[in-house]
Amino acid sequence: MKIFADRILSERSRVSWREERFVSSELRSKKIFTCEQIRQNHKFTSMISYLEGTIKFKSTNYLTILVGGVGYKVSVPADIIAHTKLNQSLSLFIHTHVKEDALDLYGFETPDELAMFELLLSVSGIGPKTALSIFSNGKLPKIKEAIIKGDVSFFTSVPRLGTKNSQKIIIELRSKLGNLGLLDLGADSGETKEIIDALKSFGFTPAESREAIKSLKDSEGSVSDKIRQSLKYLGKKT
Repeated sequence: MKIFADRILSERSRVSWREERFVSSELRSKKIFTCEQIRQNHKFTSMISYLEGTIKFKSTNYLTILVGGVGYKVSVPADIIAHTKLNQSLSLFIHTHVKEDALDLYGFETPDELAMFELLLSVSGIGPKTALSIFSNGKLPKIKEAIIKGDVSFFTSVPRLGTKNSQKIIIELRSKLGNLGLLDLGADSGETKEIIDALKSFGFTPAESREAIKSLKDSEGSVSDKIRQSLKYLGKKT
């Protein structure tokens, strides 16, 4: 089903009130919908969730992806812009953002990045452009670490993101990260590496260590406390 929202806006601006009913019926017969109709019908808002195609155009903050002869404008984080080139094949997981007068696509290379982006959008006052800027400020492990450690300065360094909303992100998402089992901070976290190295000396594998780190309830404790809690957790499993 093809969606031509911009065409509807332009056609409606050229017709009188009497003609509008005729135009609307004509557009409906051609299966064309306004952005407002799309927004009200949930099944359309998740219509585009994945794209795989070729990069035909690059800008400073978006790519045009050619898929089956159709070009999709997709806003992406800065690191994707940096490491891609024209005519390169690319797969993106998509968030479709619908407003009254626009339908915007935001793309990420992994489902976890998309999940974090949508978690950021769940915070009141955080729109898609601000959420995307957070990804351009740091990769997924760094964002998780900033939330878990309460690093307000990481978020306030993002343009147009003030202290109040930065604090809201941390307060509202810290528990959600734990519930989703996303506490693996990866190689970017020095603290995580320190805990893994310590547990390795006790004979535990990195995979076992990461599992123990995910089980930690007190993310604000010292490294020593976390090592002790991890050992206690692993001891119960042996």
